[in-house]
Amino acid sequence: LHCGTAKVARAGQLSVHEFQATWYICGVSEFQSLCNLIFPFSVFQKKAWHTIKTMVNLPVISPFKKRYSWVQLAGHTGSFKAADSGKILKRFSENEKECFERLMKDPLRSCVPCFHGVVERDGESYIQLDDLLTDFEGPCVMDCKMGIRTYLEEELTKAREKPKLRKDMYKKMIEVDPLAPTAEENAQHAVTKPRYMQWRETISSSANLGFRIEGIKKADGTCNTNFKTTKTQEQVLQVFVEFIEGNTTILKKYLKRLQEIHVILESSDFFKRHEVVGSSLLFVHDDSGNANVWLIDFGKTTLLPDGQTLDHRIPWQEGNREDGYLLGLDNLIGILESITER
Repeated sequence: LHCGTAKVARAGQLSVHEFQATWYICGVSEFQSLCNLIFPFSVFQKKAWHTIKTMVNLPVISPFKKRYSWVQLAGHTGSFKAADSGKILKRFSENEKECFERLMKDPLRSCVPCFHGVVERDGESYIQLDDLLTDFEGPCVMDCKMGIRTYLEEELTKAREKPKLRKDMYKKMIEVDPLAPTAEENAQHAVTKPRYMQWRETISSSANLGFRIEGIKKADGTCNTNFKTTKTQEQVLQVFVEFIEGNTTILKKYLKRLQEIHVILESSDFFKRHEVVGSSLLFVHDDSGNANVWLIDFGKTTLLPDGQTLDHRIPWQEGNREDGYLLGLDNLIGILESITER
């Protein structure tokens, strides 16, 4: 079985891909941070394309260096680094490392970035993964967060055991929907974490479609993370139509790849025996018609007790650990199929 990338970068290749690729292993805040990147030797003009995040400067690096040796993510400095030969480093997580070790022995190996072990850099441990953008020129990228929830059951339990009013989460809530807080929450100017986490899923398509669009980065460098209230099937469909810009070749490749992933998931022992929460599908294409999809982000993916498996489709009830991943994939495939029929 092969990993999710066909080949590694050419030696000494100088490209902004090393920076762009960092977000493929990121979650919500990391994707938003990536949109704050400005590459030292590329200037992106601001576009009136939905929401374009404020850009921050990367450290100036000598153009004579054969590669950029540091990846700066706004607000997440030190979490990611570029590596040699078309690879990327992500700050070490024991849980994610163990997931990748299992994935490398599973049919899903062909659907995820190749794992190259753990390396030490400047006293920190990192997991080393393939740069999924190596074979793309000017890639367009979309992150779809899979599942009907993006928090673990234990996170909910811990937050309830030690309830704490969060003013920061209240602020985030009213920025999206000023009418969302209750009268009591408005009086306190705060909400609890469980309340915020569950509300967050219901305003997007996570709760009803089993996935949500987390962010899009276009070839010209513009980023959009303004999908918090993209909820209906038709709204999601329109985002995909804009993302592929009418290219039916790319659409068909995405659809075929999702169907392949679906078959592999159904046969995967790893998938049956894990609660897959906070993981994403990464869509990447470029103007040449090159297109692919991978599973990424396994920091919250949790091994089930011996003998327990998940259906990944049945509704979640607290305690059953169902994540709704296949529900989301079924809906994604259905949406892309409906675009092909238009």
